[in-house]
Amino acid sequence: MTLASDRLAPMANAIRALSMDAVQAANSGHPGMPMGMADVATVLFAKFLKFDPANPKWADRDRFVLSAGHGSMLIYSLLHLTGYASPTLEDIKNFRQMGSVCAGHPENFLIEGIECTTGPLGQGVAMAVGMAMAERHLAATFGDDLVDHNTWVIAGDGCLMEGVNHEAIGLAGTLKLGRLKVLWDDNKITIDGDASLSTSEDIPARYRASGWDVFECDGHDFADIERALGQAAASDKPTLVACRTLIGKGSPNKQGGHDVHGSPLGDAEIAATRENIGWAHAPFEIPAEILADWRSLGEKGAKLRAEWDARLAASDKGAELTRRMNGELPSGDEAAKTFAGWLESETTVATRKASENVLNVLAPLVPEMVGGSADLTGSNNTKAKCQSAFSAKDYAGRYVYYGIREFGMSAAMNGMALHGGVIPYGGTFLIFSDYARNAIRMSALQQTRVIYVLTHDSIGLGEDGPTHQPVETVMSLRLIPNLNVFRPADVIETAECWQIALESAETPSVLALTRQNLPQLRTSGEMLSARGAYTLRRAEGDRKVILIATGSEVELAVKVQSALQAQGIGADVVSMPCMELFEAQDAAYKHEVLPSDPSILRVSIEAGVTHGWERFTAFSLGGGLNIGLDRFGASAPAKVLFERFGFTVDAIVPQVLEKLSS
Repeated sequence: MTLASDRLAPMANAIRALSMDAVQAANSGHPGMPMGMADVATVLFAKFLKFDPANPKWADRDRFVLSAGHGSMLIYSLLHLTGYASPTLEDIKNFRQMGSVCAGHPENFLIEGIECTTGPLGQGVAMAVGMAMAERHLAATFGDDLVDHNTWVIAGDGCLMEGVNHEAIGLAGTLKLGRLKVLWDDNKITIDGDASLSTSEDIPARYRASGWDVFECDGHDFADIERALGQAAASDKPTLVACRTLIGKGSPNKQGGHDVHGSPLGDAEIAATRENIGWAHAPFEIPAEILADWRSLGEKGAKLRAEWDARLAASDKGAELTRRMNGELPSGDEAAKTFAGWLESETTVATRKASENVLNVLAPLVPEMVGGSADLTGSNNTKAKCQSAFSAKDYAGRYVYYGIREFGMSAAMNGMALHGGVIPYGGTFLIFSDYARNAIRMSALQQTRVIYVLTHDSIGLGEDGPTHQPVETVMSLRLIPNLNVFRPADVIETAECWQIALESAETPSVLALTRQNLPQLRTSGEMLSARGAYTLRRAEGDRKVILIATGSEVELAVKVQSALQAQGIGADVVSMPCMELFEAQDAAYKHEVLPSDPSILRVSIEAGVTHGWERFTAFSLGGGLNIGLDRFGASAPAKVLFERFGFTVDAIVPQVLEKLSS
């Protein structure tokens, strides 16, 4: 059934009514954008979007991203009206309230029909770039008969102003991601007022210069919207459609102004809006005939999905595509056998190089792994031998040259992971994770399997100096909930941390890796890193000290142990590659590794800030001892720096002895 324009208008007004009613009931929210983009969204869902509300996870559905997440009532209205099981009308009535899945900004973990969590502006567009990358990669791998869909985005001025947008559109243009379509809510309004207060750039020219097609339409003329979206759908370039709209469209006294952006309309203005748009219905009431038109759109997708299901079942690639889209890993037996063989050797290697060695084992066995680097491939060691470049000429490639775009890379990896069928990992220097921090946080919030390979992890990187030495960065990343931060001590721990990261389907991972070579400390044993921390060396005689260290400092802790035991002081060495996993262990195991005995001195050793280590050391003798670096580093060779800042046996042992004697 093709809906005429006279049927589309009341459908769009249903969005306006639900949006203003929900915001008013909550006395909180953003009615302006949903009301302004209601006409464009109605045409998109009625004429172009491929979806099936009965199966929100259908692999070949079009992805729809509401990048302007503050306008969340737009997507809540669309999902409810088209027949998704969630949100219900009751959820919408409880918009922004405790217990409702209709949170202030759309959350992918609350509602299946929401592709990604949006709110931090610009990241929805950047994640959509990653979704379009995943689509092209899977299409090149499995064929267009199984993978053939678009990624549609609604974005506002804020999304286009944020710096990550520049990174994202440059990457999309370079990769010629023709399945990416961004609908710009060109209402010329920001929270502070008219957009001219803060911007004068020619946005269409910027997109064209980045290799995009750009079209324009009157965002309140259904025929013109359909014409422009049709042009976008037909384009083989990433496409921006500038939809000229009135924010708060329908509100007779507030439309077109910034006051409607983020505040309820108020009872009087809602009554006036109802009269203005001809909506003679009670709050949250959708007339049956209008709801039927919306539900008919949802029903169209069932036929398309059934046809796709038949193609999937008939294809010899169907099972493999299903495995990847379900996030199921292939057998790890071969990798485990290889890594077990490494225990028999004694390799001295930087953990960044050890990571490369691990990738050369895993990447051929896990074909969904797609790597990359923010222009530091040779330093991050993130390219496996089996990987070729992912490019506009070869979407089957499995290595992305992201350029100097740490934030854009990280957001795109979130989009790839959320799309499904791909396990993305990407590298940069650890210090530059600050450029990407909000995207890393969004990885954790959205429960994505994204792996960050962050090298040059301490003052051990040496001569590049304090601008590049991440003294505070590891601990700051540990503050992010649902993020596993690994700092492996040698080649064996590096292999274990990679395996844990791959197996963590709902938790992103950071691998903080060294530039400098480290000796192999483990030559036997089970998968010990999975416990987060473990006793690497046990005390000889009575245990008086527990030395807790991570990364390159574990080797130092072993040497300190030897020096202490030469003086008759028994000391354990605990390697703690992942604080988060250790904190998740049961009390018995934690007590086994770190006994609750205040007579034992706990000493932390890490070449970074000491803040945060108190939770493991404060209980012990005299409040424990934290060896670290609570200042910026300096420019010098690594060995000189470690000596200068007290990361030596001769500097640490006297501090331990003094603490014991006091």
